[in-house]
Amino acid sequence: MHKRYLLTGALTAAIAVALGAFGAHGLKQIVPPETVNTFQTGVQYQMLHALALLAVGIIAERFQDKFIKWSGFCFLLGILLFSGSLYLLTALKATDTIGLNGLGIITPFGGLFFIAGWLFLFAGIRKGN
Repeated sequence: MHKRYLLTGALTAAIAVALGAFGAHGLKQIVPPETVNTFQTGVQYQMLHALALLAVGIIAERFQDKFIKWSGFCFLLGILLFSGSLYLLTALKATDTIGLNGLGIITPFGGLFFIAGWLFLFAGIRKGN
């Protein structure tokens, strides 16, 4: 289990760096500054939780508990929902796509998964030996 979280954390961190570079250099030319800020928020949260996935992989070796497993799952789902929705909103803005205005409702659910991930991590470490 721990190797899967280590691999996923490393891959999502690499993707965050690539997206961050795109946001810093290419995105500014096609969307307004507030949209770049939205995109960068997605990148920041993705990188932070990619590092959290790496931590889960390391911690899972010491504390083998279902809560640790759920923590990693929640972090990954949070990245997909929170950061992914911000990336998609940015893409829609860049292409002047109309519709899917309700897409922003997905972002808070991603945030809730991030919070749940941290609480599961706390519970798993507290419960573990």
